[in-house]
Amino acid sequence: MYKDEFNLTSDMILEKSFKIDTRGYRLKEVDQFLDLIIADYEQFYTIIRNLEKEKEDNLEQIINLKQEIRNLKTNVEIAKSAPSSSVPGANLDVLKRLSRLEKVVYGNETEEKEEDSEE
Repeated sequence: MYKDEFNLTSDMILEKSFKIDTRGYRLKEVDQFLDLIIADYEQFYTIIRNLEKEKEDNLEQIINLKQEIRNLKTNVEIAKSAPSSSVPGANLDVLKRLSRLEKVVYGNETEEKEEDSEE
């Protein structure tokens, strides 16, 4: 994803050769500096790969949580349309679970903890 945004790769840096001039740079210093640059690039690529994997995992979790919310909303609608005397307290339990799940998905976990302490 981000590889297109870089001008150089670690292999390009490694294979780079400089022309030698009578007043040129010391080759040992240039090589040491390029080794540092190569190490940095490899670290950048590692970080980018890890972040992309984490992003994919988070997106998958979001999809799963949204599906669970849809399922719970469907269950709530079914429970609302069913006679209330069939299972006492079931509607309340489903509503509480749905509320907690929505808070987790939308980032209001602190409110959930407050409600649990009040019960």
